[in-house]
Amino acid sequence: MVFPTVKHVATQTQTGRSTETALRSWGFLLFPGFPMACLTSAVEPLRAANEITGRPDFAWTLVGEKPGPVRSSAAVRFDADLTLAQAAEVPARLDALICLSPPDARFADPRRGGAALRLLARHGVTLGGFSGGVFPLMRAQAMGAHRPSVHWCYEAAWAGEFPDAATSRAAIERAAGRITVSGAGAVFDLMLRVIEERGGRALMTEVACWFQHPFVRDENAPQATPVASAGGTEAMLPRPLREALRLMASHIEDPLAIADVARELGLSERTLERAFKAAIGETPLRYYRRMRLERGRQRVLYSTDTVTEIARSVGYSTSTDFARHYAEAFGVHPADERRRLAGLRGLAGSVPPAALG
Repeated sequence: MVFPTVKHVATQTQTGRSTETALRSWGFLLFPGFPMACLTSAVEPLRAANEITGRPDFAWTLVGEKPGPVRSSAAVRFDADLTLAQAAEVPARLDALICLSPPDARFADPRRGGAALRLLARHGVTLGGFSGGVFPLMRAQAMGAHRPSVHWCYEAAWAGEFPDAATSRAAIERAAGRITVSGAGAVFDLMLRVIEERGGRALMTEVACWFQHPFVRDENAPQATPVASAGGTEAMLPRPLREALRLMASHIEDPLAIADVARELGLSERTLERAFKAAIGETPLRYYRRMRLERGRQRVLYSTDTVTEIARSVGYSTSTDFARHYAEAFGVHPADERRRLAGLRGLAGSVPPAALG
């Protein structure tokens, strides 16, 4: 997986809050005409991470300079949860406040808006701008010593307004309590980094693969899929292991013996086991079971099939064994996982009772 250059420096604010720690609570300050893609690229990875872990590890709040809806670049309106003044009154509720705007966006009240941003910064809140959001941040004199990432299509406008302010061509810049990002794709990359910092590389990889986030790959490359527990993707594995996983994936309902998988590849069972342990850290049998359980988990979360039907679909003869192995792998009974996800999505009661048991 290839990510843009990220410069990350830990700093300590006067409140003692360190900017090196993973940012959990995000505020997005919306200006009229803000790039909707940047907002969704920021929020959706965080939402996915919460769903995968089953915990509300990340939170986000929409902020407006004034109450009421804010129209995005796509003419879709978003209702702000807080005004900027309200956010500044309780700085502890946010770890970061990010400006989302077109380059020509300005505060209706520049004095109050700029003062609120600088107050938040003094209280240890990381400030930032995505895409054109670097412009109002700079106009508010809230950039600090940060050298911002400015999208190449905005460089001329930036140079015309801020001729003495140096910029960066890096897609992402993180340093000194500031974050600036050039565009929506890089915003997604940033959030993957934030997820990795808090939840680990395996979680970050799974989030990326949920969205089929671009990797450096050939046009005909298969969909990116995470290698359970390894923190990588199948495309990164040696070819024999990719073939082994392909065979396993084609025999989920009717699992193959590991000896048969090795025979199909022209390998001894011992050689295959050593290759799995070296590249993935697990035996092929353990990985195969996890693969089947992951397939079962998808149906637990996104279908109304009963646990018995799901168990049968992934090669278990009884739902009891399936539920036991599921709980060992994911820390929760499949029926309880369904209820938990329904609560996270605000959809409690939408899953038929028969599907929960």
